[in-house]
Amino acid sequence: MNNNKFVHAFENGSFPPSQFNHAAHIKLAWIYLNQFDEETAISKTCKAIQNFDKLHGDGTKFHTTLTVAAVKVVHHFKQKSNATNFEEFITEFPRLITSFKELLFQHYGKDVIADPKAKTTYLEPDLLPFN
Repeated sequence: MNNNKFVHAFENGSFPPSQFNHAAHIKLAWIYLNQFDEETAISKTCKAIQNFDKLHGDGTKFHTTLTVAAVKVVHHFKQKSNATNFEEFITEFPRLITSFKELLFQHYGKDVIADPKAKTTYLEPDLLPFN
């Protein structure tokens, strides 16, 4: 599925829920970061995933801090990338798929991510800022 079809299917709810895994989450962020600045990509990613959760879940799975942090991590690696497509990007930086939690916990203590406020409000990293 090309990037435009991927985003369109995701945004309109026709993307199969069984295929929305971690890699798809990272891909969505990567596509938005190719089209928009970081702040807009964060907003669009959050809105799209919240909507997807409401359409295909019970609306309680969305986690604001994790989603914003994921976009920020993808943005960090994207700035270092020469990739022209998502597959090349992941080949360059496989840790985004294989070791994402390790990357995340370089920035956040587990208590911050587990804080109930983190689900609904973006909490800044307590260990290492993104910028």
